Amino acid sequence: MHLHFLGICGTFMGSLALIARQLGHRVTGSDSNVYPPMSTQLEQQGIELLQGYEPEHLQPAPDLVVVGNAMSRGNAAVEYMLDQGLRYTSGPQWLSDKLLSQRWVLAVSGTHGKTTTSSMLAWILEDNGLQPGYLIGGIPGNFSVSADIGGGKYFVIEADEYDTAFFDKRSKFVHYHPRTLVINNIEYDHADIFPDLAAIQTQFHHLLRIVPASGCIIGPAADRNVSAVLERGCWTPGVTFSCEGEADWSALKQTADGSHFSVMYQGQAVAELIWDLLGDHNISNALAAVAAAHHVGVEPAAAVASLGRFQGVKRRMEVIGGVGGITVYDDFAHHPTAIASTLAGLRHRVGAARVFAVLEPRSNTMKLGTHKHTLSPSVAEADFAWWYQPTGLDWDLADSLDMSDGRQRIFRRVDEIIDALCREATDGDHIVIMSNGGFEGIHQRLLEALPNHSETIQ
Repeated sequence: MHLHFLGICGTFMGSLALIARQLGHRVTGSDSNVYPPMSTQLEQQGIELLQGYEPEHLQPAPDLVVVGNAMSRGNAAVEYMLDQGLRYTSGPQWLSDKLLSQRWVLAVSGTHGKTTTSSMLAWILEDNGLQPGYLIGGIPGNFSVSADIGGGKYFVIEADEYDTAFFDKRSKFVHYHPRTLVINNIEYDHADIFPDLAAIQTQFHHLLRIVPASGCIIGPAADRNVSAVLERGCWTPGVTFSCEGEADWSALKQTADGSHFSVMYQGQAVAELIWDLLGDHNISNALAAVAAAHHVGVEPAAAVASLGRFQGVKRRMEVIGGVGGITVYDDFAHHPTAIASTLAGLRHRVGAARVFAVLEPRSNTMKLGTHKHTLSPSVAEADFAWWYQPTGLDWDLADSLDMSDGRQRIFRRVDEIIDALCREATDGDHIVIMSNGGFEGIHQRLLEALPNHSETIQ
């Protein structure tokens, strides 16, 4: 069967395309933004990628068009698909029909930490011999690809609250029918489709309504927004986790940066974890993953031992290079809460060393300016915060940032950012590039420019 994916390089759609390929289908896809790492893994799996959304990409007609949620009416391929009466479906619906209905689904939801927590959970199950299937909106270091059908009965999925498709405005995760559900946190996001926090909470309550009574809901002990959803009605037993404070699953930190802590279950230490990750947010992610694995029979000590071998996720504080004593990271954080937590973890790790945060406000919520007044506080732990004002941003960064102390600067060209970093970064500095997109290839361009800078200053 020939499946054509519209929007194939999105994190969800790309992973879904891999699942379809593993199920034996011929898979092709179109996208306007073909860039690594998703494009690379798709091509390595023999999936043909086509740039843009030309009607010719649907000729001859595929057996089924799988439509990504980035597609809308007016898109040339969508209009051709409808005019020609081609068979089509959404990605979440196709996945539910073809695979998830036969599996025990462990879904990881929430505003932050979905990719990392689902990667941790999939690795724990894999490392303990359960051969899970998984679909993750990123590429976990312990796996060669972002999705796999697996060989066992369990399936781990990153469960996104974003809408399903232009013809199905429910959140993606209502299609997944989880038996084990993690809710990491809930904050206001996706301002392009949700008018307010209450609208997001309503979608999460739709999700709660379909978790069976024999399942388990795993959530933070002190998140008021999550608690408000549960108070609307919950028919499934739950357990709680907390990085700090009382909960069923908690942590006792041995180091401030979160690289060493004890895992506590019902007040008793059950295991100790020393790993390369940092930050309180990753401790919380780990506790949620251990709790979810426990629900399907993995002992806490075994789960924590697996996390000691966890290799992280691409684009989540991934060290992509070091030149002349300067360390460069790639990070996906694009919401102020995630930005702040990530930089706080790095600050605990590097102490007084200088940190440059280089940020692109690229998400739909950022483009709308929803969080613009919390941007300056989010970068408090960085010595310098350099912002890229891309063409098409409907608001001026200068009106929202605190520019008084010279720590924050605004650039309108990526090459100007690279030139400034080459002039000002020195031995021992840390540069964190934060964006949920390609950022005009700044990562590789910077690494190529820094050696020249290094030779110049010697």
